[in-house]
Amino acid sequence: MIKGIVTIVSALAVALFAPAAATAATPTPGLSDQDRTFLVQAHQANLFEIAAGEAAQQKGTSQAIRDLGGKLITDHRKLDENVRNVAEQLNVDLPDEPSEAQSEELDRIEGLSGAEFDRAWVTAQIAGHRQTLADGAKQLEQGQSEQVKQLATDAKPVIEEHLQMLQELEQEATGTPTTTPTETTPPADTPDETPT
Repeated sequence: MIKGIVTIVSALAVALFAPAAATAATPTPGLSDQDRTFLVQAHQANLFEIAAGEAAQQKGTSQAIRDLGGKLITDHRKLDENVRNVAEQLNVDLPDEPSEAQSEELDRIEGLSGAEFDRAWVTAQIAGHRQTLADGAKQLEQGQSEQVKQLATDAKPVIEEHLQMLQELEQEATGTPTTTPTETTPPADTPDETPT
């Protein structure tokens, strides 16, 4: 009799908890590897830009650099809030830090001072924003999730505005014309951390 009750309780436990476990492990339908990759890339780019903005506010020698640093912080926090919300809805785990390469670049720049910091900061921000635009273009072309594509669409004008402001700062500092905001570098293959 006791053995029969244990069997029934065990069967009930499996029936009750198995669907929850299966649901947690089930990937979101219509979410491709590209969609997941973009969410991670966008999140890590935002984390990098927020940290870089903070560095600019602390170490920038010109008011223009410090002001743009503040704008990057504000704008990328808003963009990242949207990325995190969509990732949560789609059950995509996001890393807690920028990619290893982004962290190394930030450490390198933070080790500089004066005009050298300003130049390196602007150069790194231009490269980062071009990469973000390229990642967004790849998402719009290859992504499947409309929610994730919308993130790329919504971020594009913000990133283009940042890039234009950065290029103007670069031109003021060097007197050298820069490329247009729509010119981008090829997208990275994968983010530093692949979500599970």
